[in-house]
Amino acid sequence: MGRNMFGPIRGPWDADDDARSWRGWWGESPPFGHDVFVLTHHGRDPLPMAGGTTFHFVSDGIRAALEAARKAANGGDVRIGGGVHTVREAVAAGLVDQLHLAIAPVLLGAGEPLFTGNWAEDGYRLVASEQGEGAMHVRLQRS
Repeated sequence: MGRNMFGPIRGPWDADDDARSWRGWWGESPPFGHDVFVLTHHGRDPLPMAGGTTFHFVSDGIRAALEAARKAANGGDVRIGGGVHTVREAVAAGLVDQLHLAIAPVLLGAGEPLFTGNWAEDGYRLVASEQGEGAMHVRLQRS
């Protein structure tokens, strides 16, 4: 998970009281129920939450986070969640086999473009699309 998905705090975690007390967008019981690895430039002790979620803060890059997530998943699937920067970093590093996008017609600001370059040349193809309630769901898979 990218740090921006975890919360709006920038810079070191101990920069002010808001940074030290921030526990994520989800309240005391996040919906994950497993270890979640948060990419950050500023380390922080693991944050155990109700319902089996523990946030681990990884400051040595996306490959280190993926390695820790694979170990924690014990052979299960690993999902990358986050904003455009996190997804593009993972795709550029060749770490994404399948991409599920939920596209909603809501403008929240200038944003950051996800689709730059030629995804087809990078080996991705459309494998599914489905209209859901309030969003279009699209799945791309690397050949």
